[in-house]
Amino acid sequence: MKQGWKMGKRFLALFMLAAMLIGCLGACGGKDDWRSREVSVIDDNYRTWYEIFVYSFCDSDGDGIGDLQGVISKLDYIEDMGFNGIWLMPIMPSGTYHKYDVRDYMSIDPAYGTMEDFEELAGECEKRGIKLIIDLVLNHTSSEHPWFTAACDYLKGLGEGEEPSAAECPSYEYYNFVKGNPSSNTWYQVGSSDYYYEGVFWSEMPDVNFESQALRGEFEEIMKFWLDKGAGGFRLDAVKEFYSGATGKNVEVLTWVNDYVKSVKPDAYMVGEAWDGLATYAQYYASGIDSFFDFEFADSSGVITKTLTYTGETNSAQAYAKALVRVQNAIREYREDAIDAPFFVNHDLARAAGYLRYDERKIKMGAALNILMSGSAFVYYGEEIGMTGSGKDENKRAPMYWSAQADAQGMTRGPQDMEPQENRFACAEEQMKDDSSIYSFFKDTILLRNQNPEIARGTVARLEEITDLDIAAISKTWNGTTIYLIYNLSETDAKEVTLSQEQYGYSEIAGYLSADGEEVTLKGDTLTMPSYSIVVLR
Repeated sequence: MKQGWKMGKRFLALFMLAAMLIGCLGACGGKDDWRSREVSVIDDNYRTWYEIFVYSFCDSDGDGIGDLQGVISKLDYIEDMGFNGIWLMPIMPSGTYHKYDVRDYMSIDPAYGTMEDFEELAGECEKRGIKLIIDLVLNHTSSEHPWFTAACDYLKGLGEGEEPSAAECPSYEYYNFVKGNPSSNTWYQVGSSDYYYEGVFWSEMPDVNFESQALRGEFEEIMKFWLDKGAGGFRLDAVKEFYSGATGKNVEVLTWVNDYVKSVKPDAYMVGEAWDGLATYAQYYASGIDSFFDFEFADSSGVITKTLTYTGETNSAQAYAKALVRVQNAIREYREDAIDAPFFVNHDLARAAGYLRYDERKIKMGAALNILMSGSAFVYYGEEIGMTGSGKDENKRAPMYWSAQADAQGMTRGPQDMEPQENRFACAEEQMKDDSSIYSFFKDTILLRNQNPEIARGTVARLEEITDLDIAAISKTWNGTTIYLIYNLSETDAKEVTLSQEQYGYSEIAGYLSADGEEVTLKGDTLTMPSYSIVVLR
């Protein structure tokens, strides 16, 4: 009896010791415990978006061209990554591989499938809590669109001295036609007539005329059509070219778009492409459109790349933190409820792996610096596995690297004029099995974002008492709660960062990331952070 009592006492002591160790690991940021925390994904327009070029994403029928059924087949992959939004690049009938010249705004390009396929995709996305938005190209149509061909045929048929009339040809006023040669390389002749049309991007993409109320009525019908089919909103292409060089007039057009779309579907999400500097694109928020892409942080010359590849105070971790606040404040001058749309790479830009010199640690940190920003963060397909692509546009839109076998199920052949692309990192199916891969780091980063709703929605402030140039220290406050994100962006040095728990009101590590998988720990008020690591304190 006495021996049994001793054994029971010893067991109790061991149990209490184990409990203490587990508690310590939780407080100190145990290596894997944060991943088991509850995910807190809110059904609003602050989401983590996955951009898909359908043509190159996943082929379901063996013709080498990606399609909507291919996207459906990969929804589990997208959902498992943690994405809760998908942006499809243009899916409407077109004469080009990229499909930004639309022939018919209310159909699906046959290479991609059918309208039934789209409806199925929208339904499957809804089941998973994924909002689906589609590219809407309002700035121009295809030169093969019936509106344009009818207008051109009408102008060619005018007799000597006859003036064109929208009453006779309604679509004549849908475009910017002038009589006489404007002597500009963005204007093109209508056959052998005296009339010319504007095409800022290309002769086969005639620009439309938003002065026409009849045209706006056509577009309203188109927008309602897609919202009724299950689209959750739109990515709006080239919005600063509605009236090139006239921001105020562009804002007016976008105000009309926003007011109409929200009258049909109040929770629809829209993000505009105003490819310009912050001082200009911030002005577009006055339109009411939810988001505009944040070009300040993107590309080889943006804040993220400079932070990771340049030296000096102006490119330091401190400078990154200052940029977060600067962009936030610039946007909020125009609208308090604006949702920033940070991205690192898209279909028009070289892939990040190239300008980060295929440095796996930098690629991982670049992803985190993007995804942990406030707003709706966007990720271009293939970035999660470090895909290659630079030079001509076709190279940037290469096949998703699902398998090392070129003829494996789902693999596409990519655009016809694409140059051969050599991916430096393993394919998706291999990286998914590797806890230290770029894929796994992306997945952890999105998980951290989904566990802490303040990351997407919080108002950013710098912790100015932290002065180490390698350390970015910020708070994010939302809904009465404040969390802290501390970034050690030194490529080589571990850092100790002291932050008073009493002063800042945090008690634990809510999660962390490190490029090498090394642990971040908290002892008292002192964080120990390996090089290239980020921690969330709550």
